[in-house]
Amino acid sequence: ALVKILNERELSVKEIMEALELNHRPTFRTNYLHPALDEGYVIPLYPEQPSHPKQKYHLTEKGLELLKQQ
Repeated sequence: ALVKILNERELSVKEIMEALELNHRPTFRTNYLHPALDEGYVIPLYPEQPSHPKQKYHLTEKGLELLKQQ
């Protein structure tokens, strides 16, 4: 679901959560964001600063390939 939401856009955690209709940030991070990051489907714009105020996430090539398969 996270990969579909991002498609070819860059979104913040808040924007992704709104699109997924989720409101509990810790659950979102544990169940959606961290697995997508760990699997290499999603990458942050500022990887060296995880809590950057303008942090957004976008798909990697692997994420785009997964999207094409669906």
